[in-house]
Amino acid sequence: MKKTWIVILLGLFILASISITSCKKKEEAEPVKKEVKVVLYVNGTLGDKSFFDSANRGVEQAIKELGIKGKTIEGGYDPARWEPDIEQLSEGDWDIIIAGTWQLQEILEKIAPKNPDKKYFTYDTSVDYSKADLSNVYSILYSQNEGSFLVGALAAIVTTSDMPLANPQKVIGFLGGMDIPVINDFKVGYEQGAKYIDPDVKVLVSYAGSFSDAAKGKELILAQYEQGADIAFNVAGETGLGLLDAAKEKKRYVIGVDSDQYLLFKDSDPEKASYITTSMMKNVDKSLFRGIKLHLEGTLKYGEADVLGIKKDGVGVADNDNYRKLISEDIRKRIKELEDKIVSGEIVIDTAFGK
Repeated sequence: MKKTWIVILLGLFILASISITSCKKKEEAEPVKKEVKVVLYVNGTLGDKSFFDSANRGVEQAIKELGIKGKTIEGGYDPARWEPDIEQLSEGDWDIIIAGTWQLQEILEKIAPKNPDKKYFTYDTSVDYSKADLSNVYSILYSQNEGSFLVGALAAIVTTSDMPLANPQKVIGFLGGMDIPVINDFKVGYEQGAKYIDPDVKVLVSYAGSFSDAAKGKELILAQYEQGADIAFNVAGETGLGLLDAAKEKKRYVIGVDSDQYLLFKDSDPEKASYITTSMMKNVDKSLFRGIKLHLEGTLKYGEADVLGIKKDGVGVADNDNYRKLISEDIRKRIKELEDKIVSGEIVIDTAFGK
């Protein structure tokens, strides 16, 4: 009897040992996933209601929906700060460092190869992959010329329409922050879209020489209004906030940029928002969220540039309550038809790049 109990106890001990070993192996096979840390560095400030605010929304969405740890740092407008700031971030424990715009391109080309264990995103520009080993950098470009073609067509339709604030002159406006390729890519598409609708439409073009001078933006657009423009396209970041102020003051139509600017102002300043017919969406937020998601899935292709146009939801026209209120259904259908023709390749948009 005693031997029987010894055998039973020995068997139970062996089973328990097997169970413990099995659990240990299972724990070893399923390690705890490391929390991914992402920092967005903006070479400017938040509050532009367009470009940088859109980038920040993308990181905030990733924090909320993907469970990353994220932070946005405002670098301000002093270029002397940018390189030391990004170097410091690269020395920290961030897994992904996001730094966009053409002004940071050369800085990333210098810093990224020195930190091969870090991953970098840049947006609205691309690093030159032939210069160095930049296999840890993911670049995001946008086909802003496609979206700008659509709002250029809309502007031409508006200025030749019988809408309440349209005047008899076929004149539309364009405000650019700086005379640089990416802004000119907006301009080229905008002009082509307008001329597609009516070759006689005149496009007034002004550059502020800054993305942070709202007073200058207002001054330039008021001059365009004096020359007959009844609708103007804002492609100027914070400077473009002056365009919106001028539109409210003179009661003229506006096309916003990057973010849905009507939605951003409809509660804080409903009168100003009422003049925003639509916005040319450069979906920086969606593109950054998409990139972070692909990184987490292990499928993001570093070492190359991704071009996001209408087809990949990189750009488009904001469809909101005010767009549907101000713009008739027939005109909205016409804009949608043009969008479909761009996606199919029937309409090919010119670009400022390479010129």
